Amino acid sequence: MSNISFTIATVCYNAADTIERTLHSVGAQDYPFVEHLIIDGASKDATLNHLHLWEKQQEAMPTSHKLVVVSEPDKGLYDAMNKALRLATGDYVLFLNAGDCFHSPTTLSDIARSIQAAEYPDGQLPAVLYGDTDLVDNNGQFLRHRRLSPPEQLRWQDFQQGMLVCHQAFFVRTDLGREINYDLSYRFSADYDWCLRIMQRAETLALPLHNTHLVVADYLAEGMTTRNHRASLLERFHIMKRHFGTTKTIAQHAWFVARTLLKR
Repeated sequence: MSNISFTIATVCYNAADTIERTLHSVGAQDYPFVEHLIIDGASKDATLNHLHLWEKQQEAMPTSHKLVVVSEPDKGLYDAMNKALRLATGDYVLFLNAGDCFHSPTTLSDIARSIQAAEYPDGQLPAVLYGDTDLVDNNGQFLRHRRLSPPEQLRWQDFQQGMLVCHQAFFVRTDLGREINYDLSYRFSADYDWCLRIMQRAETLALPLHNTHLVVADYLAEGMTTRNHRASLLERFHIMKRHFGTTKTIAQHAWFVARTLLKR
């Protein structure tokens, strides 16, 4: 198997307060075959200043990492993510938001080794690489492990229980990502729908989903979906109905409510 390459896509807008943390985290990865693709929505704060300064620092450093910065207006988060899918050049693409970080400087090296150790037939690359995540605060301090965690062997049907793998720990083969774009009719939960459709396509093509057995990322507890929690839940209900049917979706939500009440 030849060297696997990764595109780390960071979509941002007015992220001056958080972008540096992500830039340094990706830049600190000891794995050489990395493209950091930054899709900025024409920020009006100091985000671009940080990005231009980082570009100059990268040019002065001996690194094999590739940095690509695109700044232009877009139609929102998921439109920008679709743009990243079109521009990505790595074998795999991962979305790491502004403020999110890799758990360790060796994360990508560890993931590459885990794929090579799995010895997939004919050098076949899995459709998805997945792992776990930790939640951190605005200062990057550990808060807790994510409540939902991936099963040993992930299937798309497992997402009936919720988004067991968040997108910060969900690497997708770039060719599949280009084939299956984010649905722009969803404002807050298109990532949930996208992950489901990626895994369904992988099943159709008989491609494996690879468990890295790693904490991949530390992500900010306060994201866009968190800030719009009710609207996100409503979207997820409709997405679940689309993929799992009305009866299973209602039954699953009844269990969610019961579980919440039992924990009180």
